[in-house]
Amino acid sequence: MADKISTLISQELNIPLNQVSNTVSLLRDDNSIPFISRYRKEATGNLDETQIQSIDARMAYYDELQKRKSTILKTIEAQEQLTEELSNRILNCWDATELEDIYLPYKPKRRTRAQVAREKGLEPLAKMIMAQKGGDVNQMASKFVDGEKVPNADEAIDGALDIIAEWVNENQSVRNSVRRSFRYDAILNSSVVKGKEIEGRNYEFYYDFSKPLKHISSHQLLAIRRGEKEGFLKVSIDINNDRAVDNVCRIVVRGKGETSQLVEEAAEDSFDRLIKPSIENEFAALSKERADAEAIEMFAQNVRQLLFAPPLGHKRILAVDPGFRTGCKVVCLDENGNLLHNDVIYPTAPNYDIEGATKKIHNLVETYKIDAIALGNGTASRETEKFLKRIRYRRDINVFVVSENGASIYSASKIARDEFPDKDVTVRGAVSIGRRLLDPLAELVKIDPKSIGVGQYQHDVDQTKLKEALNYTVESCVNSVGVNLNTASKELLTYVSGLGPTLAQNIVNYRAENGDFHSREELLKVPKLGPKTFTQAAGFLRVPESDNPLDNSAVHPERYALVTKMARDCNCTVAELIKDKEKRNLIDIKRYISHDVGELTLIDIMKELEKPGRDPRSEVKAMEFDESVHEITDLKPGMELPGIITNITQFGAFVDIGVHKEGLVHVSQLSDKRVENPAKAVKLNQHVRVRVVSIDLERKRIALSMKGVQQNKNN
Repeated sequence: MADKISTLISQELNIPLNQVSNTVSLLRDDNSIPFISRYRKEATGNLDETQIQSIDARMAYYDELQKRKSTILKTIEAQEQLTEELSNRILNCWDATELEDIYLPYKPKRRTRAQVAREKGLEPLAKMIMAQKGGDVNQMASKFVDGEKVPNADEAIDGALDIIAEWVNENQSVRNSVRRSFRYDAILNSSVVKGKEIEGRNYEFYYDFSKPLKHISSHQLLAIRRGEKEGFLKVSIDINNDRAVDNVCRIVVRGKGETSQLVEEAAEDSFDRLIKPSIENEFAALSKERADAEAIEMFAQNVRQLLFAPPLGHKRILAVDPGFRTGCKVVCLDENGNLLHNDVIYPTAPNYDIEGATKKIHNLVETYKIDAIALGNGTASRETEKFLKRIRYRRDINVFVVSENGASIYSASKIARDEFPDKDVTVRGAVSIGRRLLDPLAELVKIDPKSIGVGQYQHDVDQTKLKEALNYTVESCVNSVGVNLNTASKELLTYVSGLGPTLAQNIVNYRAENGDFHSREELLKVPKLGPKTFTQAAGFLRVPESDNPLDNSAVHPERYALVTKMARDCNCTVAELIKDKEKRNLIDIKRYISHDVGELTLIDIMKELEKPGRDPRSEVKAMEFDESVHEITDLKPGMELPGIITNITQFGAFVDIGVHKEGLVHVSQLSDKRVENPAKAVKLNQHVRVRVVSIDLERKRIALSMKGVQQNKNN
């Protein structure tokens, strides 16, 4: 059965069977996707994480299908209706929809009209009519008249037709015929619920909406379904009923006699009452599932880009959470994000104290040797930025505007309370802003990805699938960057390959009791962290303080002996090999190929020796907004302004241009060329130039365009 599943996955994903089989074996042996992708390239044939994730998803699908088959077989066997032929049909079925069609005649049902007719003994009459061999139907039916149960022939015929309608509904060819009609002809219609016209204005576009289901975009479908759920829209999926019924009749009706006419009547009833509602629900679920998948993929891409945002690195940060009435909360952080000091300044109205605020910032910058300033992008951000940039510092200080999305979630969380039990939420929020500049990945893993503020309709999609996708995305990002074993928080360690919350906490506890780790090998002293977990996790953990330079690289401990041999062959130490490019150039990696180590692994090792522990993220850049624009009222159509991409959806990208309200660049305005997927045209946190198209002051909406606007190629 495992071979069959691997074969099916190979055919679906167009990946060679041996690569799929090896990957499936690794996954079933509880190896993580990042570990397989990074350290088992020979086995997978150099499949990337996305391909391995696809194999994992299809494997999970077939595993669930196998469980469903087992349940179905047991149910039918209990009914004493399981034949060898039926059993083989079920066992050889590899499509969930087809499997449910096979099971439908045996599926326990509530007391249907057909069941009532069977209880009256009318199934033999139904079989006679369904045979469509002619004859006097009334005469047939009269034999089943039975006092109160079946008072006359007409009721006998009606009951028999109810049974036939159920048979038609359970006919796999019939259901597939109706599915084809839905697949090619289905129209999704939505209309406003009477009396909800004003209250539901957010869905005004869908008050009289009709579009082929196969062409509707995921964001439209999710918006319509949300409007339906909130009670503002009525939604239906319709097809050409007459044509669909004709197709059904072609399958079940034979001849033109009286019995054939009755079967046609039963088929029409079956379509209206049983088949169409069932298939409509099926396609509503399928379309929602497809829309969910697209929205989740877009959301995951945004989260990945946000987590991969450039870090400032080991710098001392002064972070400012701006505000008017309550002032600006200021914190000073050391190179590792530890809180050194917190304060409040009032550089803006109504409690204006520019002199005191300037003096305080000056003193903090000098006292704590600040390297950069992180400013939240919330209320009073532009006003505070203007104040901070006017100050003449004694050293080169850049002001970086940082997204506050999710900072309030963190500041009120248990994680924040445990970190800063004696500080209020405003201080915690400012710390989070500063740490996001220092290392966005390390800070954002503390927040539920849904609360980070990117994507759209994340609360409307399948929450289980969303959580799985986001957890995978975070895990992928964390392991791509690597984690400092001696400074990482429990939350960051949780996402390291092979660990999880319990072992992450054990590592933090061990560190607290014994001090910093001095090597990767010391991980084996952590309670409950055994050899299997060590193999999964070690390559993604860095120990800069270790005597072995490989402990601060992505070279896996299982290959240390190999690197040591390379160094010995070059008459040097491992440390000297890392520092000396000429010595590395002398290495012929083909000499080191063995049964366990292939060329792909050796190429990775050489890259890592060239730049051990390299960070794949780019360098952070400060955003400079237009100084003449601070409020939405300052905008005029035709203005060209700098901005930063803050969110990407399927219908376009949102851009912060420094007026406290993001503008939308519709997908049709992202480029001079046609754009199918906005995520392929722009990236989160990308610095762009946009042109103002229109401003709706009443609804506070800003339409922007990037068409014909010269972009800085360095952004």
